[in-house]
Amino acid sequence: MKINANFLNLKDSYLFATVGRKTAEYKKAHPEKDVIRLSIGDVTRPLAPVVVEAMKRAAEEMGKSETFRGYGPDQTCYGYDKLLDSILGSYARKGVTLAKSELFISDGAKSDCGNILDIFSQDNVVLVPDPVYPVYVDTNVMGGRVIIYADATQENGFLPMPVKGTKADIIYICSPNNPTGAAYSREQLKEWVDYANEIGAVILYDAAYEFFVCDDALCRSIYEVEGAKDCAIEICSYSKTAGFTGVRCGYTVVPESLVREGVSLNKLWARRQSTKFNGVSYVTQMGAAAVFTEEGEKQIGENLAYYRKNAETIAHCLDELNLFYTGGKNSPYIWFKCPNGMSSWEFFDYLLENANVVGTPGSGFGKNGEGFFRLTAFGTHENTEEACRRIAALLKA
Repeated sequence: MKINANFLNLKDSYLFATVGRKTAEYKKAHPEKDVIRLSIGDVTRPLAPVVVEAMKRAAEEMGKSETFRGYGPDQTCYGYDKLLDSILGSYARKGVTLAKSELFISDGAKSDCGNILDIFSQDNVVLVPDPVYPVYVDTNVMGGRVIIYADATQENGFLPMPVKGTKADIIYICSPNNPTGAAYSREQLKEWVDYANEIGAVILYDAAYEFFVCDDALCRSIYEVEGAKDCAIEICSYSKTAGFTGVRCGYTVVPESLVREGVSLNKLWARRQSTKFNGVSYVTQMGAAAVFTEEGEKQIGENLAYYRKNAETIAHCLDELNLFYTGGKNSPYIWFKCPNGMSSWEFFDYLLENANVVGTPGSGFGKNGEGFFRLTAFGTHENTEEACRRIAALLKA
């Protein structure tokens, strides 16, 4: 018996586990302190009422023999029609036309970001931005793939562009970005799409934060860009859109026109899912189907506006402190330069010990994250305002 030795190449601890451990140790040592966490991007607003009612009705159906459901349609590769129709309607409002066969319902974007690699050879070269969401890197390290990096820096606004002569087979793009909050313009995404089509690469486009986009110059789907259906797989989530972090539901789009080596990637993903995944529960899917209804979008819009207000509060604080940052608009994340030349973990400890505020050290997202720090807008108004008050008082002292 041999283990997958690639796992030994991973860092000892997942970034957010380290943040959690250090926070727990501090709270244990100082139980009297009121620690505010703006680190992990978990939501705090409850599910929209229309979603809750839809899930209640679905649960009641499951309790009656005449409406009970077992395995979903097509082993739930494609989900229930009510959910699929709502997703197609959401895309149509963005000017994007898709077929039901191009939609795959999942238990979230994080799962699909890792699982989608099953349909690609281990010999592929993977291009990821740096800094980057750790899952992109770790899942490819587990698979033994060669990883190259696109440098995201203060100089390019943390939005790296294609470099001529660079050869990659799989390209990760997250816009609006986690962790930096930066978002590509439509023209910038067109450059990436043209580049991918020119070299025959596949873009894995993480659109988990698309509903935070409010600027018309930005895309909410990569399929708004001409040529994207020939090179891009889009991975979406209800977690931040509708507060499904604890419910778990997402969807991935694999266009029928996306073909490599004469093989349909849509068919490969369908085969993978039908073999390894039994789908998302009926109750969860019916809750998700309510999200993109007229009333659903109104109600989730209220929650999104709540988080946008938090982002504005943090951005205003950083403006007053004259610190460089990205995000704060079109994104729930705010990424800023650590003051006084501090390293990321040095500032983490300084902020925790002196302001009792927890964020995420930028160095945990890659070498270009060193000297930067991430805060999230997913806290309560009260905690966000208090955290900003503490940060301002500390850094102005």
